[in-house]
Amino acid sequence: MSLDFLSPAATAGEGGDGPIARSPMERSARAAGARFELRDGWNVAIDYGAGAEPEVAAALRTAGWADSSHLAKLELQGGAEALESAAGTALPFGAGVRIDDAWWCRLTATRALVVGGGASVTRERIGPAEGLDVVDVTSNFAALTLVGPAAREVFARFCALDLRPTVTPVAAVRPGSIARQPGIVIREDADRYLFAFGWATAEYMWSVVADAGLHLGGRPIGALALAQLSEREAARA
Repeated sequence: MSLDFLSPAATAGEGGDGPIARSPMERSARAAGARFELRDGWNVAIDYGAGAEPEVAAALRTAGWADSSHLAKLELQGGAEALESAAGTALPFGAGVRIDDAWWCRLTATRALVVGGGASVTRERIGPAEGLDVVDVTSNFAALTLVGPAAREVFARFCALDLRPTVTPVAAVRPGSIARQPGIVIREDADRYLFAFGWATAEYMWSVVADAGLHLGGRPIGALALAQLSEREAARA
């Protein structure tokens, strides 16, 4: 039986018609002044009223956090050989592998989580992999991206995971307790972290991150600012 109906992107008809998927943090983002745009079936916060420039500046100065719940999330279940055959490369424990704009994260010997890249793109890459089950868990997990030189300090205010570079280098994957909730952290770049957590805890998680971030001079940022920051990171690399 296909589970494609669980993927918000799969419900859109021709011309983008169909139900709009909404992040569980949309209400919090809207209260903070977010302006939204429909992207791939999702209502995405693109900025907070004054455009991307002040948000980029704030993130470069201290920290910014963006709702990333719209990113596709697929759970792969199968033997080690099937998982690595789908990825086309080795999937080490404790580290994410970047493939087609998505993070492939080995969680156990028989499970991996793919975050980003688009569910359809990932499914196309996997193809009819024998011995592998693929479940769309996009709406099971909300996500935030925390970026900026003070990002690790913001995390330290509500999370006991050791995110020091010597312990958690770039591309490291760290499952554990985030604000006393189960979650997973991916260190995407030197000052950038993507973390996923239960959908039902999203408003609480936003309030925790906002409380810590605002005290350090940070602010929420939208998809436009996050894209500009990604371009800066790519140019630096």
